[in-house]
Amino acid sequence: MVRIVIQIPGERSCKEWAIIELQGDLETRHPVPLSSKFIGDLHFTHKDSPVLIIGHHILHGKVLTLEKPLAVLTKSLDHAKHVADDMAGEDPEVLPAADSEVKALYEVQAIIRKKILFKTRPKPIIAHVPKKL
Repeated sequence: MVRIVIQIPGERSCKEWAIIELQGDLETRHPVPLSSKFIGDLHFTHKDSPVLIIGHHILHGKVLTLEKPLAVLTKSLDHAKHVADDMAGEDPEVLPAADSEVKALYEVQAIIRKKILFKTRPKPIIAHVPKKL
């Protein structure tokens, strides 16, 4: 049996995040990685309906609740020994076996309970240009 030590911060101190799901591909003019790049603006209407603006396109979506929440974890190696020392006086069933060693500590950074789904095709944003002849 593998045991993973997970530290949960104090009650209700976890952040709550959401996932954005796009149907299809997100392509750019120049093939560059999109991590840490500005992609677009996410807004919510007065009826809490999400609107995503990417370049000259607009997408309308909806907010859904996930059946099973997800946890965002970070792995920390330097605190692992302190956790093992702190757990020394606790119930032996909860502790790792004496011959095994705690190697990492996982800390919950956020909980994901909702996703924002954009499943319709993007619509072009066209500015109103009056024609004068």
